[in-house]
Amino acid sequence: MRTLKLLLVGLLLSVPGLAMADASDVPGLATWYLHVDLKQMKSSDAGKAVYAWMDDEIFSELKEEAGVDITNELDRLTAYSLQEQGPVFVFEGDISQNTKDKIMIMITAAGDLQSRKSSGKSYYRLMQSEDGGTGESTTISTDNIEIELESLQQESWVSMDLKDRVIVTSSEEQMKELLGNAGKIPGKRAHKGALLVLTAEKTLLQAGMNSAAMGDTDDGISRWDSNILRNTEQVAILIAAANDKLALEVQLITTEPEMAESLASVARGLISLVSFDDDIDDELSSVLRGTTVKANGNALNISLAIDPGLVVSTLSD
Repeated sequence: MRTLKLLLVGLLLSVPGLAMADASDVPGLATWYLHVDLKQMKSSDAGKAVYAWMDDEIFSELKEEAGVDITNELDRLTAYSLQEQGPVFVFEGDISQNTKDKIMIMITAAGDLQSRKSSGKSYYRLMQSEDGGTGESTTISTDNIEIELESLQQESWVSMDLKDRVIVTSSEEQMKELLGNAGKIPGKRAHKGALLVLTAEKTLLQAGMNSAAMGDTDDGISRWDSNILRNTEQVAILIAAANDKLALEVQLITTEPEMAESLASVARGLISLVSFDDDIDDELSSVLRGTTVKANGNALNISLAIDPGLVVSTLSD
């Protein structure tokens, strides 16, 4: 796993200038996705405070531990997984030769320097490490945030040959498909069960998962401890810049309309209780009271607008 972490640090050196990527590049059959647009964060008034917090909490740690300064380089990251195929990571930007050299050093240390070719593009094999690449989750954490991502498999693949992109895949088949399709895996979303993706004009972060597809073991037993997730088919989250505020939207597609109504009622009740708690900051209380909760069929929507400074102060507490 250490090799994977070192590789990710090296790939984070990729950087600014690409204008096309967003979660619309995620194939409809993906089971989960994460898309972060740091370029938009840096350029929007609402996003700057959040970016400054990430710089202080995450990027500075990378610089201290790995000697890598990405504050003026990283632009966008898209990650997703297709069921039973493992995750794909796409890092975007104007990749410098220095960055490519660092990645090649990592491939030399734990991979195969002999390049392979597909669609006229080169790629390399990277062997996983000490734990044998079991496919279990990888946890990336700071003092305030913990993110758990599906791990790459024992054997993973790296390419730097697509313009402005570095790609890491879990299988050689995934890599070949991406190289043959300009960094995308074809797949329309216009079908039943397609992954839900929320969009906005100034998107900072998009994430989602097909909780129904990920929810049961081979024995038919639910993986979810949460009663909400056990009764939810899909979840999508969007954070966008809206004037001087951060707009947050969450949408759940439930197993049946009655469940959406029940969850909406629970959410409104909890928000009401918390917003009038004497221990809650007045500004946060006002945000909670302004939160919109709606059920429409089997869809539950929760939306709110919040001052970015309040978000940062909450995360920092």
